[in-house]
Amino acid sequence: MPISPQPETVRAYLDALTAALRAEKCPPGLIVDALNDCEEHLRNEIAQNPERSEADVLASVVETYGTPAEIAEEYKSMEATLSGPFPKTEIPQDERPYGFFNVLSDPRTYGALVYMLLSLATGIFYFVWTVTGISLSFGFAVLIIGIPFALLFIGSIRVLAHVEGRIVEALLGVRMPRRLPATTASEETVWARVKDVLSDVRTWSSMFYLLLMFPLGVAYFAIAIVGLACSIGITGGALFGLITGHVNVQMDDNPWLQHFLQTAPGLFVFAIAGLLLFFVVLHIARGIGALHGRIAEVLLVRL
Repeated sequence: MPISPQPETVRAYLDALTAALRAEKCPPGLIVDALNDCEEHLRNEIAQNPERSEADVLASVVETYGTPAEIAEEYKSMEATLSGPFPKTEIPQDERPYGFFNVLSDPRTYGALVYMLLSLATGIFYFVWTVTGISLSFGFAVLIIGIPFALLFIGSIRVLAHVEGRIVEALLGVRMPRRLPATTASEETVWARVKDVLSDVRTWSSMFYLLLMFPLGVAYFAIAIVGLACSIGITGGALFGLITGHVNVQMDDNPWLQHFLQTAPGLFVFAIAGLLLFFVVLHIARGIGALHGRIAEVLLVRL
């Protein structure tokens, strides 16, 4: 096996670490955290040794800190030891318990259901905050406070995106960045840092995500509420009728079905139908959770 050349710059070291983490099949959120930790450590080492060249500092750091391949292996091992409600390893396709009723034992189902119910409130908040910030930024553009306000607003977008990532990871089980991006090198000017933020695609994709959460939140909340209400209402109403013998079903256009639902067999079938609908809602919630986790990963995580 050929020996990889020694990285002589921070950028080369980070590129090698990125390649090693991808070779280990690490999720993007973990890669972002590892790169931020590594860059912060390397920048601090260089700042503490101003008399030495960047290549010399990196050469000594590799001896104590480790090569990119070693760091990648360490991060992967550390991630595997963290406990949580969701499995850390991918289950083989032929061993996945994806039967119709097994959705009841999948923790991602309930996390996705909670996320769908919560998404209306978060979606409205994100939308109002983003639209208000954009409007005020353009409105203040002619004033002296326009640029500082716009920069503060963009900073708040990155913070909100990070908070949303933590919610997505906690409820949907998608590994997201667990820390804000590392600050840029101290020798860069303020305007250079501003340029870095404005040129970062993650800034604008995060803003788009926060706006997108409003229609998605409305849809998720409606699906969850209507699905749960219908399934629980049908099953509960049928069981109530079986227990008390009191059934209040009016179907003037279909008298045969109305008569059938007045009988014990009809109520039993009605209860089973409501129970099956409940499982269908759980499957829909799990599917939406998986889909939205992918959307969040694409728009909020940038390598």
